[in-house]
Amino acid sequence: MITTVTQIPLPVDEVLMIRKRRIQSADKKKRKKRISIVTGIHGDELEGQYVCFELARRIESEIECLKGIVDIYPAINPLGIDSITRGIPAFDLDMNRLFPGNADGNMTEYLASEVVKDLVGSEVVLDIHASNIFLTEIPQIRVNELHEKELVPLAEKANVDFIWVHGASTVLESTLAHSLNSRGTPCLVVEMGVGMRITKAYGDQMVDGILNLMNSLGMWEKETTVTHKPIISRNLSDVAFVNAPVGGLFVPSVKHWEELKQGDGIGRIIDPLQGKVLADVLCPTDGILFTIREYPIVDEGSLIGRLLRKEVYRK
Repeated sequence: MITTVTQIPLPVDEVLMIRKRRIQSADKKKRKKRISIVTGIHGDELEGQYVCFELARRIESEIECLKGIVDIYPAINPLGIDSITRGIPAFDLDMNRLFPGNADGNMTEYLASEVVKDLVGSEVVLDIHASNIFLTEIPQIRVNELHEKELVPLAEKANVDFIWVHGASTVLESTLAHSLNSRGTPCLVVEMGVGMRITKAYGDQMVDGILNLMNSLGMWEKETTVTHKPIISRNLSDVAFVNAPVGGLFVPSVKHWEELKQGDGIGRIIDPLQGKVLADVLCPTDGILFTIREYPIVDEGSLIGRLLRKEVYRK
């Protein structure tokens, strides 16, 4: 069943609609458990689009296994999705800095408030993001330390490679995840892949994780497959950052999620005009590369990658 969460008129007789797909079991329980899958807050992040498709396909092919409600929101920012724009076009606003919104506010604030109202009460919400066009991220869940006790056990069921527990920040208070968690609705923030692309392997991994999470909540009565046990990082010092020493064209020499030793080569920064190597980018510590540069043009200081230090995952 497809329903409209909220809508608002636009110029030239158009209407902006945020819609969701509801799949539910046939049992007659008065109160069914509900899981919500949200994506498309940023219009240039498309990894979640495939997750929405594949999750619906797999659930409907074995609908008898479903015990509860699955709500799928593929495009929270439909104008951004249509135009492949990160924010809300014409307003130049990042929608994930507008929550919890205001029902009496302007158009964007009203939309944000209606989304939050519709999601509150879910057993868990997965807010799926991709990276930007510059970086590729391994499938991971990021958790605010304020809600670590409740969220980490849920995140461990989601078949991701990495759980990153991070500190509070004022900007996080305006995100969907913070708004829901502060209202008692658990929300996990998923980051994976790269902007403007779909990484099918990551999407399939995430769907396996969602079904496993549903199984743990008593919402999916079928044996599930978990192929990844997450590494958990709780300290900023667990992560080492690699930045470009000079500007140029970055050519990687290692694979994503590869275990490296201090001094190993990560790649080279080259000058195509002169045919010269401007710098060798070396690994600053023993660790696993969980973020790597996707877009090759770099300036001095541009982020090349992030490493999870060896002492964290070898404990």
